[in-house]
Amino acid sequence: MEKKIFLKPGREESVLRFHPWVFSGAVRNGEGEFTDGDWVNVYDSRQQFLAAGFVNDGSIVVKIYTYNPELPDFSFWNKKVKSAFDLRQVLGFLNNDKTNCYRLIHGEGDGFPGLIVDVYAGVAVFQAHSIGVFLHREMIAKAIVENSNGTINTVFNKSSKTLPKEFAQNNEDGFIIGTLAEQTVLENGHKFIIDWKTGQKTGFFLDQRENRALVANYVNGKSVLNTFSYTGGFSIYALKNGAKNVDSVDVSKPALDILDRNIEINGLNIQNHQSKNEDTLDFLKSCNPYDIVILDPPAYAKSIAKRHNAVQGYKRLNIMGLEKVKRGGFLFTFSCSQVIDKQLFYQTVMSAAIESKRNIKVLHHLSQGADHPVNIFHPEGSYLKGLTLFVE
Repeated sequence: MEKKIFLKPGREESVLRFHPWVFSGAVRNGEGEFTDGDWVNVYDSRQQFLAAGFVNDGSIVVKIYTYNPELPDFSFWNKKVKSAFDLRQVLGFLNNDKTNCYRLIHGEGDGFPGLIVDVYAGVAVFQAHSIGVFLHREMIAKAIVENSNGTINTVFNKSSKTLPKEFAQNNEDGFIIGTLAEQTVLENGHKFIIDWKTGQKTGFFLDQRENRALVANYVNGKSVLNTFSYTGGFSIYALKNGAKNVDSVDVSKPALDILDRNIEINGLNIQNHQSKNEDTLDFLKSCNPYDIVILDPPAYAKSIAKRHNAVQGYKRLNIMGLEKVKRGGFLFTFSCSQVIDKQLFYQTVMSAAIESKRNIKVLHHLSQGADHPVNIFHPEGSYLKGLTLFVE
């Protein structure tokens, strides 16, 4: 039986502008019994069809997947997955002998609200953030393998920490297709060991690829501090491009262990690098200045309610970071908090710069890579913000 949601008069405007979310305040009533994850059709107050998608138990009542009256069968998913592959083909990520890891599906940016899929050579890591798309994981996984032209043979589900807790406790992570274990991938010719089973997110932070390459242009002969380093993305690029020495700071010992392995498999001199298993703020209180400081913290806020505290946290971190940049050096600073937009992040870093009382120039405004596209009707998808600062 078709399940329907009817909007209040005048509340269909955002859907007509193709925004992929329907908020609870816009809903007048429903028709049928609803369970989190059900497929529903959305109608305006005059009972005109608008869109279809998955019901969510929260302020976002529906995450829209189509603006046509259709059902999510295999043909539906196959078409959407093919579209995602076609874009990555245009971007040059398929059959690339220097980079074999990329984001295949980026939520709303690819028309898949609540789903992330990252590809690491022959493995696709499936991470659902909503129940509806998770329930269709087998069809989506099949479509991924069939559209990969033989390049992907394993799909691993890693959704237990991103789904609602009560639902996730009955659904463990595991292989949907294949059994390929940990492997080494290439990014711009650099080797990285990926642990998609127990690592953060899907195993690596692919959104920083272009920013890592940018950092590489500045590091020759320089001392570099990479904070919140995880498995050493920025560190490997720095070492391979002539950095005098690199210190990597992270609270995760397992991540630093992989970082040390990444240094080894890239044939780099371990004597030019030190792994610091410490809290970044504690380390910044006592360390000596560096030519280049990289601040790439985890999201400080995941909701509007926590935005103020997040801003204060970013300001404090950037004040401390600026204090540790040598005269004539550089600060690369980032935020991946979606609720902190680019302007607010800029103003926060500017406030930190004012307190530092140093002459500072903005050289680059940074963002996520092209394989993390932003739906023009969903500007919230532009989550990664960054600045390159020259510090005198």
